Amino acid sequence: MIEVVQLNKVYEKGKTRIGAVNDVSFNVAEGEFVSVVGKSGSGKSTLLNLLAGLDAATSGEIKFNGSDICKFSRKQFVMHRRNTIGIIFQSFNLIGSRTAVDNVELALIFGGVPRSERRARAIALLQRVGLKDRIFHKPTELSGGEAQRVAICRALANNPPFILADEPTGNLDSTTTRDILSLLKQLQKEEGRTIVMITHDMETANTVSDKIITLSDGKIINEVRR
Repeated sequence: MIEVVQLNKVYEKGKTRIGAVNDVSFNVAEGEFVSVVGKSGSGKSTLLNLLAGLDAATSGEIKFNGSDICKFSRKQFVMHRRNTIGIIFQSFNLIGSRTAVDNVELALIFGGVPRSERRARAIALLQRVGLKDRIFHKPTELSGGEAQRVAICRALANNPPFILADEPTGNLDSTTTRDILSLLKQLQKEEGRTIVMITHDMETANTVSDKIITLSDGKIINEVRR
């Protein structure tokens, strides 16, 4: 489903060139759960932004089902983020003034879903992840685990085949972490979602991954299939 070929990202600060991602190549099969593991500064966040189309590569290829997103126009990038991927952020990135259902509905608005369908679809997603009684609560009224479940619903709103999770349990306690990882694994196993998770924690990666890619200084230093 995803093929990354000799990917590079170089940032320039004055006369200094910083290689954040250096000649990275790997594949992700359809329906696979892959974790990218690395310490702070390893390049994993930059790689996430490149996969998400939030940043542009300096060179190389990122192919989704054969289409190289590195050659996409701005409009194509927007469509890629809307229809192909769902992004789950560590800090949830929910709109604090809106309820849980409103936050999910916003993704559906951007996805072009008719108003008549949005509320019902958003409620169904929230009920599915165990938030039946929290639908009309605002983020400040939710626990960290509940907020992350809302974020997952938002990522799933437009039914993307690919989920990109950025440290999805980084701000959660151990019990809630297990619940969120179990939910992500369920999405993979029961619905065939392809998931790439960015994490600094090898234990977390070992819990759910079919393959683990380890980054250091922007380079892949290990790739293990489990």
